[in-house]
Amino acid sequence: MHRSFFALCMLSGLYTALAAADWPAWRGPTGQGHSGETSAPLSWNAKENIRWKVPLTDPGNSTPVVWGDAIFLTQATKGGGQRSLMCLSRADGALRWKRDVAYTEKERNWNETWYANASPVTDGQRVIVSFGSAGVRCYDLKGNELWKRDDLGKWEHPFGNSASPVLHGDKVIVWCGPNEKEGRNDLVALDKNSGKTVWEQPQGFGSWATPTISKVNGKDHIILGMGRDTKALPEDKGGHLKGFDPETGKELWACRGINSYVYTSALCADGVAVGMSGYGGSALAVKLGGAGDITGDRLWHHPKNTQRVGSGLILGGHVYMVDENATPHCYALATGEDMWKGAPKLKGGTTWGSLTHAAGRLYLLMRTGETVVLAANPAKCEVLAVNPLEAADATNSSVVISGGEIYLRTFKNLWCVSGSKKD
Repeated sequence: MHRSFFALCMLSGLYTALAAADWPAWRGPTGQGHSGETSAPLSWNAKENIRWKVPLTDPGNSTPVVWGDAIFLTQATKGGGQRSLMCLSRADGALRWKRDVAYTEKERNWNETWYANASPVTDGQRVIVSFGSAGVRCYDLKGNELWKRDDLGKWEHPFGNSASPVLHGDKVIVWCGPNEKEGRNDLVALDKNSGKTVWEQPQGFGSWATPTISKVNGKDHIILGMGRDTKALPEDKGGHLKGFDPETGKELWACRGINSYVYTSALCADGVAVGMSGYGGSALAVKLGGAGDITGDRLWHHPKNTQRVGSGLILGGHVYMVDENATPHCYALATGEDMWKGAPKLKGGTTWGSLTHAAGRLYLLMRTGETVVLAANPAKCEVLAVNPLEAADATNSSVVISGGEIYLRTFKNLWCVSGSKKD
């Protein structure tokens, strides 16, 4: 009995260690930017504390995902005519395999090099990737195609698309769109083994947000922000933060107050969900547990803010967020008070990156390629380090932390940062 209990503890500890080492999806194991790592590099530059750097043949805004000794990353050619999933060695960045998907039709986009925005997702047996209008593909870890879906429609918006697929049990959740005038904006669940549709939830308007899955009263909810609903009644054309049942797709609740384009993933902690819109739009926090229209359960609502593209995170009862113009914020989750009000803008100009948390630090990749490291301290906005890469190695991506290392994806390279002894 004692030996069995010891073995169980050992297995439990091993699982925890492995879970901390892997970064299987957009925004990591939780989908909300948190790493289980107890340490991560603090300082580096293009020549110091770099384990390896590998050039990328084509650009992309997506982040890598990591499982075991493999890294999975997407890229696309100029104009999006070829969209690719690559598998690289974690040890040295060497390419193991690359799978290309051709798309001959024209797909609208803000920039002709931004056709690889969605990150892959993996469960250690398969890796699933969304290529926008080019469809969804599923491969095993050796690169063999298991299934594909080319019938999910065109995703047409002048800003392109970016939502990453999310795994939940035996389903993969895909937020199809956005479509501005024609086409559908659908939340879809596919069987991860076959690719067959399990359920569909049509919506009046789309967003660029990746769905978040979080527990509400012990049950998993898909939480998703979406902008102005063009099919709604005139008096209800504001956007919503919504919750859905991942088993059936049924809409469980909706909170009004999102009033512009939604790029950020929803955040959830302590029974509270936070939704933010960009393009000068609003932000809100709502207490979860109700059904139907829960707008009356809002804890706070900020009607107008600066542009937001990257997502924040919740830690210790506070919402940490950095706007596109590099203004940092720390909002009290319960009240919305900005504890960092008046803090100076961060070095690096602008950012589209999402915050990543590890061991009490907040990591943010700026569009210049610099990574700013902040202390997760609501009492003071403290910059711990500013870490540059090579000049002109720009990025719109976010920091990935896995196995004590940091992975940074730029338009030109994939970098692996390894810490120094003082980190």
